[in-house]
Amino acid sequence: MKAVQDIIAQHKAGRGVGIYSACSAHPLVIEAALSHARLTGTSVLIEATSNQVNQDGGYTGMLPKDFNRFVLSIASRLGVPPSQVLLGGDHLGPNCWQNLPAEAAMAKSEQLIADYVAAGFRKIHLDCSMSCADDPTALGDAVVAARAARLCAVAERTWESVGGEAPVYVVGTEVPVPGGAQEELADLALTDPAAATATIEAHRQALHAAGLQQVWPRVIGLVVQPGVEFDHDKVIDFRASRAAALACVAKAQPYLVYEAHSTDYQTPANLRALVQNHFAILKVGPGLTFAMREALWALDGIEREWLGADRSSGLRQTVQKAMAAAPQFWNKYYLSKGHQLELDQQYSRSDRIRYYWPVLEVDSTLKRLLANLDANPPPLSLVSQYMPLQYAAIREGRLRLRARELVLHAIEQVLQQYAEACTDHAR
Repeated sequence: MKAVQDIIAQHKAGRGVGIYSACSAHPLVIEAALSHARLTGTSVLIEATSNQVNQDGGYTGMLPKDFNRFVLSIASRLGVPPSQVLLGGDHLGPNCWQNLPAEAAMAKSEQLIADYVAAGFRKIHLDCSMSCADDPTALGDAVVAARAARLCAVAERTWESVGGEAPVYVVGTEVPVPGGAQEELADLALTDPAAATATIEAHRQALHAAGLQQVWPRVIGLVVQPGVEFDHDKVIDFRASRAAALACVAKAQPYLVYEAHSTDYQTPANLRALVQNHFAILKVGPGLTFAMREALWALDGIEREWLGADRSSGLRQTVQKAMAAAPQFWNKYYLSKGHQLELDQQYSRSDRIRYYWPVLEVDSTLKRLLANLDANPPPLSLVSQYMPLQYAAIREGRLRLRARELVLHAIEQVLQQYAEACTDHAR
């Protein structure tokens, strides 16, 4: 994690730098992130969340060690050295086991942390903010911090056992829950600066009480609500003037910056402003798979117009059938009906479609779509109609007319915005 710590140290020294984290388990997103890192020669931070990857397999079916192999196999194919790839774990704590009593959920969380660290993950988000079955509705800072310290002790013991670089930690959580707001948004309350200060101090004291005071300089991030969020259709934009007092809290800390979650769909200027205001770790997840879905829907339209319905893969219909057959990944988010429900399922910024790409029939249909268009290259006039940015890149000689590369390019356009935001433009 020296690369991350160096970036944080540079930021604390006054340089306008940061780092972004690609939070996804989709192979095309990971390939795009790794390809971007290869081209720029920079480290790439890729994170798995506790519901994606855990000791029970998560919704991807992967254990932490599987995710490590999965990412590094793509890196190897692309010629990206393992030293350039940084792995992180997001929302590691009782998140997946909130239906259990606290002690049982924490026992599962300890195994989760141990498995992540043993598998080579070194950026660890200790998130014990959620209530378990026998907890009160809201947990106080002291309880949350004590549980985080308990998990930190497991991470430290595991690291000492397996070796390698020392882990770095992020604490705190954002509001609302990961993946975008379920309700329509009008405005958003920022974390109160006094609350941020109290959370920092509670975690410092809890680590000290657990005999982990030496860890505190490696607590590099605090998750707060900077006033950014998205729902199905709207985006709450970052406003630096509203976050000025909150920014001062992080500025005063010797080691720690803010980690901003739900930055998906912010404008490039907003992303840059976040970094400048000490939200120096930018997380992006659904925004990447949303860009991928846009590109795939465009390819679906090109295929249908170019090859006709009978020869087309029918990716859109296949995805819609998969969503209807397994509604548990979207039915708590999309409360609309009829045509509006169809629109939400496909185009909501919360992008619940991302849960369905691993479905066997969906995956095989996607591969058929890409193969169809590679075997029958469409005319550039159709590419221009559906994918104007990719058309321009083809015309300029920067991109080949290959279906997979068109999708990767669409994802990389989003990643480039984050990379620019994290670069010190003063030099």
